[in-house]
Amino acid sequence: MSFTDNLKKSLGFEEDNFASAYGIGDYGEEFEDEFTSISPEQTFYEIILIKPKSVDDLDYVFDQIVEENNPVILDLKFIEKQGEKQFRQAGEILKLLRQQYGAEAILLSQTEEKNLVIVTPSRVKLVRKE
Repeated sequence: MSFTDNLKKSLGFEEDNFASAYGIGDYGEEFEDEFTSISPEQTFYEIILIKPKSVDDLDYVFDQIVEENNPVILDLKFIEKQGEKQFRQAGEILKLLRQQYGAEAILLSQTEEKNLVIVTPSRVKLVRKE
């Protein structure tokens, strides 16, 4: 075998006798015509912090959870200060999200200044560790 033959073989321009004898040629040829792109359904999630001033503001939260699949952190302290009726309505909306749409809701912090709850869509799993 000459120098040029060795060079061609090492660069892959010439098929090896072993590969051709057993039908192991360029296996990439069968895939040349196919193009497959794999991409995630949602490339990233936006985590939104919102301080709703009324129960009507929770419509935005509902849209983010159900339609956009984004987690939302709610500060419900303002609604809580408005009265028990408003706070119960907010709780009913969170209950609806959990029961009908598989959302998860976890109380993050409850102080005199804040009442933080994280609500995530069913695609985002919250892991609870103690």
